[in-house]
Amino acid sequence: MTTSTNMARFPIFLILLIFTISVVLGCGVMPQGQTTTRNFTVSGFTLPVAMVFTNALTAPTRFPGISTTSNAAKSFVSRLVMQRVTDVLEQQGRSAGLPDVILSNVLNQFTVQIEYDPFECKTVSAPDPGTTMVKGVMKEMLPNCIVVGGTVTALCTAENGVRPDMCDLTKNEKLEIIPSKHFSISGSLTTTNIIMANWSTLMWQNVVNRAVRMLASETCGQVVGAMRMMPLAQLDRTSSPLCNRLPRRRA
Repeated sequence: MTTSTNMARFPIFLILLIFTISVVLGCGVMPQGQTTTRNFTVSGFTLPVAMVFTNALTAPTRFPGISTTSNAAKSFVSRLVMQRVTDVLEQQGRSAGLPDVILSNVLNQFTVQIEYDPFECKTVSAPDPGTTMVKGVMKEMLPNCIVVGGTVTALCTAENGVRPDMCDLTKNEKLEIIPSKHFSISGSLTTTNIIMANWSTLMWQNVVNRAVRMLASETCGQVVGAMRMMPLAQLDRTSSPLCNRLPRRRA
C-alpha cells in the first residue's frame, strides 16, 4: 500500500496535526522553488452581478456590486474562491487545536490562480416594477443584461427602434442565453507546504466540499449545480482535480 493511499485514510485533522509536528521540527515547507499544483474547474453556476462587467454609467448605482472592468470581475472570482478555501483550512486547523502562529503559516503556503472570462454587458436592465417585462434598447447598446435579485439571468434582445419592443421573462420572449464559456472557472491551487502537497485527491475533495457549501450560502447570486470530481484521466500527472461544480444555494 502506497504512502498516498495510507494518507487518504487519515481524517484531515490528523494530517494537520502531523503538519504541526513538521513545522515545529522545521520541515513544514518544501525546498525553495518547489511547489505542487492541483488544477480544478468550476461550472454550472449563475452569474452574480460582480461576475460580469459594464461601462454603463448608471449601472453601479442601480445594481450595487456590479463590476466596471473585466479585471474587477476576475478579481472578485479569485478573492471569493481563495477566501472560501482559506476559511475551510482555518476551520480544520482550529478544530485540530493548532496554535494561531502555525495556522497562519499553513494559510500563507498556498495560492489560488483563476482563469475566468467575464461577460460584458453594454446595458444592464431590470424588469419594470411589478412586471416581468424589460424594455428594449438601441441596437448599438446590445447586449442588454437582465438582472433579477442581484443575478444576471439572461440577455434581452428587444430593440428600441422605430417601434419600441420589450422582453417578457414569463413567456421567454425576446430572450437569449449568455454564452456557456462565461459559466466556467478554471484555476489552480499551488502549495509550498510539504504535508499539503502530499494530500490525496480525496482529502482535497473534503476541503473543497466544505468550501463549496460556504459558497452556496453567499448572497452574491444563487449558485446552481452539483459538485463532482473530474476523472483523473483528464489531468496531467503533476496535478489533481479539485472540483467542477458549485452546489445549489440552500433555501
